[in-house]
Amino acid sequence: MTVTDSLEHDTRPTAGRLALLVDRSRAGLPGTSGWTGWLVRAALPTALLLWLLALRNVRLDRMGSLGLFQALPPLYWAAVVVLTIGFARVWSAPRFRQRWAAAYVLGLIAMVHATPSLAYPTLRYSWAWKHVVVVDAMIRHNGAVPDAGDLDIYNHWPGFFQLNALLLKATGLHSALGYAVWYPVLANLLLLGPLLMLFRTVTRNQRLVWGGIWLYYATSWVGQDYFAPQAFAYLLYVLVLALVMRQLSVTRSIVGAADAPRADAAPAAQAMSWVLEAPRRGGWRPAPFVLLLVLMAGIVTSHPLTPLMLISTLAMLSLRRANRRVVLPVLGAAVAMTFAWDDTVARSYIARNVNDLIAGLSAGDQNVRPAAAVKLGVIDHEQVVVSYLAWATTGTMLLLAGYALIRHRSLRRSGLPLTLFAPLPVLIGNNYGGEMVLRAYLFMLPAAALLAAAALLPGERSGRIRRTTVVVAMLALLGGMFCGYYTKENMNYFTTQEVAAVKYLKDTAPLGSRIMSVSGTVPGGQRFYDQYHRVVMTLAPGDDQRALVKDPLAEVQDRMANPALAAPSYLILNRAQAADLRLTGLLPADTVQRVSAAVSGSPAFTLVFSNHDAAVYRYIPSVPQPGPSGGSASP
Repeated sequence: MTVTDSLEHDTRPTAGRLALLVDRSRAGLPGTSGWTGWLVRAALPTALLLWLLALRNVRLDRMGSLGLFQALPPLYWAAVVVLTIGFARVWSAPRFRQRWAAAYVLGLIAMVHATPSLAYPTLRYSWAWKHVVVVDAMIRHNGAVPDAGDLDIYNHWPGFFQLNALLLKATGLHSALGYAVWYPVLANLLLLGPLLMLFRTVTRNQRLVWGGIWLYYATSWVGQDYFAPQAFAYLLYVLVLALVMRQLSVTRSIVGAADAPRADAAPAAQAMSWVLEAPRRGGWRPAPFVLLLVLMAGIVTSHPLTPLMLISTLAMLSLRRANRRVVLPVLGAAVAMTFAWDDTVARSYIARNVNDLIAGLSAGDQNVRPAAAVKLGVIDHEQVVVSYLAWATTGTMLLLAGYALIRHRSLRRSGLPLTLFAPLPVLIGNNYGGEMVLRAYLFMLPAAALLAAAALLPGERSGRIRRTTVVVAMLALLGGMFCGYYTKENMNYFTTQEVAAVKYLKDTAPLGSRIMSVSGTVPGGQRFYDQYHRVVMTLAPGDDQRALVKDPLAEVQDRMANPALAAPSYLILNRAQAADLRLTGLLPADTVQRVSAAVSGSPAFTLVFSNHDAAVYRYIPSVPQPGPSGGSASP
């Protein structure tokens, strides 16, 4: 059976296709005995053992411009190579075993996403800390958080946070911090089911399905899998897409089959088919359509961008006339729900930002570029190199996807090309804070991964050179993923001493205090964000950032001196902020050190907390002294 043959859409009913798969799995194919069988069975446990041994020797203090690349021992990378070789052998084995392919994919998820969770002493990534804080705040206020400032956007799309608040109340847990550490692992494990469903609606070739799954996880370097609304909404998006694609496949099968159900079918089976499968003329039964509405409600209420991506994808799928009976009801519901939410709950936020939204529509050339902020420093040279390597992975995946579309006619007739290009209208329409190009790749990745697998899939009679080339390509793509996913970890992880500094502020700073930092890479720096005033200099206007670089003491004092505030002001500096500036170039790499030196020598600042990785200063403004004639004079 060739790849092309296996991709052809089957017009048999679902039960018939399942029987066909069972028959083929029992066919007299050559076994995986000999050295091939031993390699398949030994590579996975060997790789996992090497990985576990490597975790004992992770040196986080060695992290620099290349992040975890410098902290992980050679055993870790040996484990990755062994795992990839093992999966490649499973993939090309004459008798393909799905359970072994699944085990290798689970091993890949563990090695990539569980490593930071096991190696780091605290929650990874400042935005994950921020989202934990938002959940806690919504629990305190039993809903929307007043005086939320820059975090007010979460009041308008609270679905993810309210769901976690409900989970905490139901389980009696104190905070989401405990399980947020493992959220990247959980998010990727949960995504496995929808991806399998999606890929199996396109092809009956299980080797191709699992190859696409492997390539998805091996090239998903964008890093949108942490504890965040977008990770939750993306999971629901893929699930909705999988259900729609499955219904398209079922509808084609039913339309091509006899109208009446089989006489020998059990009554219970007929009843279940009436509830779950498509009507005889296509379309939706009530139960699955209601499920879609629930999933889309979760998307619409949790994230502003994902509903637009979903609408764009459904609109693309509806371009094909044969799809419209299935797709148009879902598209209509998605548009109606998004418009209703944006016109009610999110109306005030959208009204405040409507000018930026309109400006984005006329700046398509800028939207398709990576983020470009005010950068007064110089990005580390090694960061530039690894960034190019990560984007090279993206380009390679798209080239492989294009090659597969050219080579396989059946792929062109599937819905994959439509879903592959669906994010492009949204990408051209807005830059989403400079991140739209990253998000577009993430939404293109499921289709790109399956198409790339079709381009790389070795035949059952492929020679050694072909199989070796596939292994090398898989290792190269995986290396590009690590370049994008692991190389900023020096600013993404926090030591316990950095967390202790934030805890000190939470415990001692009076409500209403102003808390300032050079960048936002502070673990939980937004705690009680509705009751404190936060100042982050990398988010300030460009002129203020330039003033900070020119005269750190004068600018810090100017930002912290506010007669309207009765509470004191604090400045927190930590190791991750310095790493942030060094890796991103937002400000000169020595800005944190210069600010620290400036305030340390000023009588207006008192060091109230200090350890190896963080320091907290309290600002004490000058107090006017009475003059000789009863007036006042400044010292």
